Amino acid sequence: MQKYKVGIVGATGMVGQRFITLLHDHPWFEICTLAASARSAGKPYREAVGDRWAMSAPIPEQVAGMPVLDASHVEEVAGPCDFVFCAVDMKKDEIRALEEAYAKTETPVVSNNSANRGVPDVPMIIPEINPEHAHAIVRQRERLGTKVGFIAVKPNCSIQSYVPALAPLYSCGIESVMVSTYQAISGAGKTFATMPEILDNVIPFISGEEEKSEQEPLKIWGKLEDGLIVNASSPKISAHCVRVPVSDGHLATVFVKFKNKPTKEQMLAAWATFKGEPQKLELPSAPAQFLHYCAEDNRPQTKLDRDYERGMGICIGRLRDDPIFDYRFVCLSHNTLRGAAGGAVETAELLCAQGWIPHKA
Repeated sequence: MQKYKVGIVGATGMVGQRFITLLHDHPWFEICTLAASARSAGKPYREAVGDRWAMSAPIPEQVAGMPVLDASHVEEVAGPCDFVFCAVDMKKDEIRALEEAYAKTETPVVSNNSANRGVPDVPMIIPEINPEHAHAIVRQRERLGTKVGFIAVKPNCSIQSYVPALAPLYSCGIESVMVSTYQAISGAGKTFATMPEILDNVIPFISGEEEKSEQEPLKIWGKLEDGLIVNASSPKISAHCVRVPVSDGHLATVFVKFKNKPTKEQMLAAWATFKGEPQKLELPSAPAQFLHYCAEDNRPQTKLDRDYERGMGICIGRLRDDPIFDYRFVCLSHNTLRGAAGGAVETAELLCAQGWIPHKA
């Protein structure tokens, strides 16, 4: 097949680096452009990222010498690209304006950023759960005045562990959820070398994270009405998010109450048999088994299980009765793979397979 030419906007940051590791030998996508801030512009990628390269694998040779462009030079960056991934570190209003500028060049944007997540005509997609939300692109293109360009976003990394576990149970009438997430430092773009204050420590506050954890699932479970995504009114979600001394992997403890309480056997069967559109389409990044239940009492563990299905699957464990809610269990996802760059790559694969992203030439 003809490969899609892809740009990475925000290529020097941690998520941008993860995009590079996922895309340099991708069967559908070919990196053609790297962009970052003005201070990196004009430098070869290896020089621009310098000692901030945080991935375990080395910088791919075919990328190391590529020149970095100024992300604000939208026409130059977007020109050769069929679409771009965006993972910039800027103020939200600046990100929103930048992503719309790229879309208006008739270049679709698949974003890791939060700036456009609350916009009703911008699909926020977990490909296994709400692929139909891509149809909001029609209304968005009308608003932007584009024929091809649009913005699609992936949700916050904090919800990627527990929302997939709840999705197969949604028809049981989930009334309320209480969740605590124990989040890795890579979610803040940090390593142990750059975040020494986390050693032997837990930080009980992550700015904006609890609000995203409580609100974003309602958009995922929302319905399309007149081409716009209308958030679901339930369940009620209470979240507490803390930063823990872990390199990668977000673990969540989940408490859930149902209107129509399923049995444990029904829950286990729902998790084991759940498949979404990515599995049906056999997308390159899709995990063969999206949800995996760990029968051991002490699993999932962040270090042992975060790389399940190349970091794109969700691990669940410790399902048991709860004296206040109906059930409680533990979930785990890899935050920079399923939760960030990997989730965005799978979303782009879905949008390409559905025909939303064409080749420019």
